[in-house]
Amino acid sequence: MVTSEEREFDDLLLMLKETRGFDFTGYKRSTLQRRIARRLEALKLETTGEYRDYLELEPGEFAILFDSLLINVTAFFRDPQAWRVLRHRAVRAVLAAKGGGRPIRAWSAGCATGEEAYSLAIALAEELGLDEFRERVKIYGTDLDERALQAARTAVYDERKVADMPPGLRNKYFEPAGAGFGFRRDLRRQLIFGRNDLTKDAPISRVDLLLARNTLMYFNAETQQNIVRKFHFALADPGYLFLGTAEMLLDHSDKFEPVDLRMRLFRKIPQPVGGTRIGWNAPAAQPEENTRLARLRGAALASGPVAQITLDAAGRLALLNTRAEVMFGLQARDVGSPFQDLEVSYRPVELRSLVEQAELDLRTVELHDVTWQRPGAKEPGVFDVAVVPLMDRTGELVGVTINFHDVTRYRRLRDELEQANKELEHAYEELQSLNEELETTNEELETTNEELQSTNEELETMNEELQSGNDELQQINETLDVRTRELDRAGQFVASVVRSLGDVVVVVDRDLRVLLWSPGAEELWGLRADEADGRDLPSLDILPLDPLLPVARRVLDGAPAADGQGDAVSVEALNRRGRPVRLAVTLAALHEDDASVKGLILVMSRGE
Repeated sequence: MVTSEEREFDDLLLMLKETRGFDFTGYKRSTLQRRIARRLEALKLETTGEYRDYLELEPGEFAILFDSLLINVTAFFRDPQAWRVLRHRAVRAVLAAKGGGRPIRAWSAGCATGEEAYSLAIALAEELGLDEFRERVKIYGTDLDERALQAARTAVYDERKVADMPPGLRNKYFEPAGAGFGFRRDLRRQLIFGRNDLTKDAPISRVDLLLARNTLMYFNAETQQNIVRKFHFALADPGYLFLGTAEMLLDHSDKFEPVDLRMRLFRKIPQPVGGTRIGWNAPAAQPEENTRLARLRGAALASGPVAQITLDAAGRLALLNTRAEVMFGLQARDVGSPFQDLEVSYRPVELRSLVEQAELDLRTVELHDVTWQRPGAKEPGVFDVAVVPLMDRTGELVGVTINFHDVTRYRRLRDELEQANKELEHAYEELQSLNEELETTNEELETTNEELQSTNEELETMNEELQSGNDELQQINETLDVRTRELDRAGQFVASVVRSLGDVVVVVDRDLRVLLWSPGAEELWGLRADEADGRDLPSLDILPLDPLLPVARRVLDGAPAADGQGDAVSVEALNRRGRPVRLAVTLAALHEDDASVKGLILVMSRGE
């Protein structure tokens, strides 16, 4: 009985098919359920019906869902040993068979973001050389995921993607592109990427190399068989099929033979042509022997293990065995009837076109997995049909024989075995995918640890630099303290000297700007030192400067007094109360360290 959850799951698949064009009915149901369950868990949803409603409200979730369903796990030269086997035993064999500059075609089915296709391009370019590669090679990459295909067309990969590639190949085939590496533009034109649904779209034909690594394992058994038939049709002769380590061709030994089974490299087996011919030197049979041989052939045909029908060159029923009589309800009176008038010509399968094709091509035409519900049978049977043209010694077509092989039991057992193997292989792939995710997480953690370690080292270095700066500032502060104390002592000494020189002391520079204003000057004129510092002496209007200027100029020039009386001048001034006062002004030179005159020292004493 179908549960409500299964109905909701089927409704979800139908929605994806109708609204987005993705038909997942050929995929393994258990895999789809497991991947969708992850999205339910991530979104905190309970049922598939709730998730379907969520998709209608949040269209952006479709892209996340497809990324989850279409597991794009790939890498450059994934499984390097398998790639070495492909190059040595398949690529070189194709090149040897395709001499004379003939074109080489390859197909990467399920190419994801393109690493597999570009790896094949590098392998072919290494064998052919760059010039021949550009002239002869065409590589087709197909996938269902448009976002992955767009990344493949861009062909720019980050450093982590190309890290495991040999440096020589990376430098030769990739060039810096922003923060990553881009595949060479002059070689990229040989690769074409497009969308292809392996379950329903026609395959790319006449390819020499077909890569479908870890692609088949996502499909159910029936879909896998259909895809393998397409792969066989797509391959040229000789053609090579390269599968993933988790995939096998358990029931396709008639289509592919292993080149290296452990590395999953297979070669196409061409379809057989024509029937059995009798050699020119076969002895002629005597009349008596002919009778015995005819009876022997008749008995052997009648008791054959498979249903067999033989037609003559005119298309009439000529021979049939007992199993064919029972299976198709034929009788002896039907011998000689036109085949097209018999029911067996179109049931269980249309045989008339196959007979015409076998007669025209002179080769065996096979049809596999023909399902037929025989009258009275409880279950339908499965048959492999082979239409074989018959030719005489001269090579002339004399008839056609049709063999019906009942493979129902083997097909059932094979399907059960294949299903079990595929489930196991897919579990291995899931485990591998989880391991890769774990490895990626570990790499990210290691990178983060390295970045943290680098940051810690930088912080430690900065701390040491700050400590060194602090030590230097401490030394500077100590030096400044010493100099400040020395300056204070010098200031105190200068102040003491100034007080000892007389009542009033004023120091000016060569432009007569006040440099020092003693307490006696503050007392005499009522002007504080901070008000007088930096001002021109004439602007203070406290002294008559006319008698002083000639002496000041002479002192500044370093000339001796003309009268030998020295550099003293008596002047009349007004004190801070406006009362007249006579001052004896002595002018002395203010010298620099190099003995040059920097300014004047005016010492003023009150006269009587």
